[in-house]
Amino acid sequence: MTRNIRHAAVFCALLLVALVVNAARVQIVQKPEYDDNPANRRPDIARYQQPRGDILVGGGAVTGSRDTGEHLRFERTYADGPMYAPITGFASQAYGTTLLEHAEDGLLSGADPMLAPLPLWNDVTGAHNPGGDVVTTIHGAAQRAAFEGLGGRKGAVAAIEPATGRVLALVSTPSYDPQLLSGNSAAATRTWKRLNADPDKPMLNRAVSRTYPPGSTFKVVTAAAALEAGVIRDLDAPTRSPDPYTLPGTRTKLTNEADGCRNASLREAFEWSCNTVFAKLGVDVGVRGMTAMAEAFGFNDDGLRVPFPVARSTFDTSVDRAQLGLSSIGQYNTRATPLQMATVAAAVAGGGQVRSPYLVERTLRAGGSLVAAAGSRPSREVMRPSTAALLKELMTGVVDKGTGAKAAIPGATVGGKTGTAQHGVGNSGTPYAWFISWARGAGDIEPKVAVAVVVEGTASDRQGVSGGGLAAPIARAVMEAVLGG
Repeated sequence: MTRNIRHAAVFCALLLVALVVNAARVQIVQKPEYDDNPANRRPDIARYQQPRGDILVGGGAVTGSRDTGEHLRFERTYADGPMYAPITGFASQAYGTTLLEHAEDGLLSGADPMLAPLPLWNDVTGAHNPGGDVVTTIHGAAQRAAFEGLGGRKGAVAAIEPATGRVLALVSTPSYDPQLLSGNSAAATRTWKRLNADPDKPMLNRAVSRTYPPGSTFKVVTAAAALEAGVIRDLDAPTRSPDPYTLPGTRTKLTNEADGCRNASLREAFEWSCNTVFAKLGVDVGVRGMTAMAEAFGFNDDGLRVPFPVARSTFDTSVDRAQLGLSSIGQYNTRATPLQMATVAAAVAGGGQVRSPYLVERTLRAGGSLVAAAGSRPSREVMRPSTAALLKELMTGVVDKGTGAKAAIPGATVGGKTGTAQHGVGNSGTPYAWFISWARGAGDIEPKVAVAVVVEGTASDRQGVSGGGLAAPIARAVMEAVLGG
């Protein structure tokens, strides 16, 4: 009898061990398979069972959460959704996440292991942490000035603090309200279909995800290359540039919108945006020198994240001399995001040093304790300080007595460069109006803000599309907002 009891006990123990092993297999080994199974709604239910952490601008939340009382309990809400959509993106129960909502999803949803009180605590206890908060670098008044300045036009604005790389404004229009996508209702589905079918592409982040021909704003890069290479040594010396300029190896004659560009000095050519002078300078510098300078500014870098990815701005390295001439005035295959062109202005404002732009200042736990901080970003030298000083002088001249007069701010020092970029076959596309700039307040030691604005013209106002007319006033409003605190 005792032996039978002993055998039964051993058998029960083996069954218990088998049960434990099977449970471990299901919960650990097969967990990813079950989590990824479309029929398993438990991860989604758990994900939306608590409020999501917030994205903050200037100490205030621009996001929130609404209790629906349903299985997927909490939906995302947005304050000033269209204005901040190019920063926040959306967090949708049906369509996932984008931009900051995606890049910081682990922290905002509470899934990030950094939020746990102890390592592996959540794995052992099954607990779920409250979502953390993301503090952005955005300057609320500058963001609003950019958004309202663009109004109903297609375009984008990017603003950077030159000394740190902090992104102060990031706007793209037309925009959309991300709150309309938060739930999984029929209304959210209709909104999704409408936004994706809209030819104006309101969900496209034109500030970081679209590249444009930068036109004459790229002449800042060409001027820097010419000064660094020693092709130009005196801002006021004649450049021996013909008008028109025949592109090397072709019969194509490049002309100017302005008069007086023949043999103009670099200062005069910069103030009045002489295509012939800068095309010839680019050819004189050569492909290697122009490529080195463009890449020093950040062109051809496909690894930039802020923390979401930024589209690669390009300078073609396999061009002949005629194509190089066009590339040097921001045409041919030269393309840039507004954030890249704000970085160009920031490098000049920063004395030849530039720091990579970033959008997240710090992340916090639900109670306010620090998870991580951005810290100081390493700088890289784009050009010699003496070259940057000369470019500051040139850009100041554009605003004081050139094509960028509408960006002037009383009591402040403002430097800028206008651009009207042609595109399409035979330049048939509606031009883009560009303006890049920086500003230093009367009481500031160094410039506080660098801005890039691009406005997409329309067929009806084709003749009125100009960087000085359309884009410069928007840049001025953004710079005033930052200088005003």
